[in-house]
Amino acid sequence: MEEESKAIQEVAKATGKGIDAVREAGGFIARYVAGPLEEGVGILSDRLKYVRWERQVRLMQRADQFLREAGLEAPSRAVPLKIAIPLLQAATIEDDDSLQDLFAALLVNAANAASGVEVHRSFIEILSQITPLEARILNVIYSLPFDEARHAGIITDALPDSVRILAEKEDATQQPSDEIALALGNLVRVGCVKVPGTWGGGETFSSVNPTLLGREFVRACTTRQRKTQ
Repeated sequence: MEEESKAIQEVAKATGKGIDAVREAGGFIARYVAGPLEEGVGILSDRLKYVRWERQVRLMQRADQFLREAGLEAPSRAVPLKIAIPLLQAATIEDDDSLQDLFAALLVNAANAASGVEVHRSFIEILSQITPLEARILNVIYSLPFDEARHAGIITDALPDSVRILAEKEDATQQPSDEIALALGNLVRVGCVKVPGTWGGGETFSSVNPTLLGREFVRACTTRQRKTQ
């Protein structure tokens, strides 16, 4: 009983903090719209609800489109709740259309028994942590033959437009821009690419290697087209 009481108190504290945060934000808005606190809270709440509703509508439209392109009128398998719930939560707060399309593709592949894709929860977390630029880089990297690129490495100096496989006995010395290097650093962090080791443990992004996780993540976020006769 004592533990339950403590748990209830913690929930109450958390709820109270949430209410206080909303009231504080509402008060901030109210000062700028010259209205009462309640009006500020209402504006904030209504706007957040509208934005999320708007993103939900777009997600549904894109998912339906991808289903039709795959030759399906409806999902052909149920998506487990441990996948569906975090996926939908992340997808409906994603404000970039290109990234939300990847969420829609992930959802449709999870619901398509013929997709040949197993959607892991880690894919949702990865997609929630990358930028449109990083998604573009992944598409370019994984357009190359995987086995060859995995062992030889990939030259990065022309990213995000193109990449090429490192030739035998070739040294990769040209570093990409800081923007690309930062993007690659995040893709290393989430496990979608890796960088070769360097003497002294320095950091270099002149070449990268694709990973199995990265390949499967890109596959899971790629829509399947219906085969035509």
